[in-house]
Amino acid sequence: MLSIYLKPFLLLSMPGESEWLLILLVILLFFGGKKIPDLMRGIGRGVREFNDAKEHVKSEIEAGMKDKDAEKQNEALNNAPTAASGVPPTAVAATSNTQNP
Repeated sequence: MLSIYLKPFLLLSMPGESEWLLILLVILLFFGGKKIPDLMRGIGRGVREFNDAKEHVKSEIEAGMKDKDAEKQNEALNNAPTAASGVPPTAVAATSNTQNP
């Protein structure tokens, strides 16, 4: 029964036109007309720095993933028997399975 009464109170929505006007008026009163451009410039710089940092982290992660993939490919190539040695891969596998007395 209590939840019926609290439901409208707990539902929050975006401010409407009149609320936005009131918020802007309060900001204008607190900061004044001369400080608002400086405030917006500071917010813009903060957003730009955040986006730059986000892109930097993203590129670092992608570079790390590429390095890891290249390392795996090089390791696979180094561990694979080569045809340049003149010995077929089956012969290499057969000689590695024999035991020395």
